Amino acid sequence: MKSTALSQIHINLGAKMAEFAGYNMPISYAGITDEHLAVRNGVGLFDVSHMGEFIISGENAMPLIQYITSNDASKLEIGDAQYSCFPNKEGGIVDDLIVYRMGKEKFLLVVNASNMEKDWNWIKDNNEIFGAEMKDISDDIALLAVQGPKADETIQKITNVHLSSVKFYDFRIGNVAGVDNVIVSATGYTGSGGFELYIPKENAIQVWDALMEAGKEFGIQPCGLGARDTLRLEMGYCLYGNDINDTTSPIEAGLGWITKLKKGNFNSRTIFQQQKADGISRKLVGFTMLEDKRVPRRGYGIEDLDGNPIGEVSSGTSSPTLGYPIGMGYVQKSFSKIGSEILIVMRKKKFRAKVVKLPFVKIEK
Repeated sequence: MKSTALSQIHINLGAKMAEFAGYNMPISYAGITDEHLAVRNGVGLFDVSHMGEFIISGENAMPLIQYITSNDASKLEIGDAQYSCFPNKEGGIVDDLIVYRMGKEKFLLVVNASNMEKDWNWIKDNNEIFGAEMKDISDDIALLAVQGPKADETIQKITNVHLSSVKFYDFRIGNVAGVDNVIVSATGYTGSGGFELYIPKENAIQVWDALMEAGKEFGIQPCGLGARDTLRLEMGYCLYGNDINDTTSPIEAGLGWITKLKKGNFNSRTIFQQQKADGISRKLVGFTMLEDKRVPRRGYGIEDLDGNPIGEVSSGTSSPTLGYPIGMGYVQKSFSKIGSEILIVMRKKKFRAKVVKLPFVKIEK
């Protein structure tokens, strides 16, 4: 297993550690519910240094990115970030990612840890006709996510970046805790606001300690991947490997808003055009359990009220904010309407559930 620059700190804090995407990562410290609620109500600090970072540069960087991603990167100004995905050639998703425009001909792509090698090879294969410059800087970068309504006040104590001027999905480069050239990005995977900080790996402990000190008055808590998952699921955010994968279309997954068919040619564009024109046969939906507190898990079957198979659960958890089980899954299009009742099959027993509008939890800004 690989370690992040902060692995020993997590162990010293008593974190429950486990392997994730080849890294020794903290799953929880005080407990998933406590960490989850700290982010919803105050501020939490995540080490997500296992994520991958690639630099794409040169005069053909933009043409390459336009061809391999679904969103329209030409709309990005320097200092903008954009959520996107890599479509494959068959209408599925290689990975989802964030694209940062660092300069006129320089981009940072941030990809999922479990897909780093796969993504690098995918970009490299597509780049044969473009010849852009590629550099993997994943091992040089530490990534900290400071999330929650008190994240801004926490970070502002130790940075020269005026955070109030950084809009959602914008970024600045500045000094944080005495460390220069930190990317301060108004992004996150929790829905509760905050920033993600891209830091030189050798300065990770210095920034972590400064953030923990700055956030004391707000009850800052270190948070693990367990709370990251419950937080993202309450918001209806897709997790690669669960809710999206090589066989799921972004149109089916509710990601049509990042699939820009008018931008020009890109992988699977004709397939997505056909899906938009003809409609899709299945759709990713959110649902809540109606009569049981058991948690729906990935792979559980979904049936109609007559017992006919209509889909499969992709993610599920017990919502710390709501106090009851929630889940997402793919169902036949005719059962995707809000309010539709469905059955979740759990170990040969069947329990009623209802399709609901996403997100499960509405956060007041």
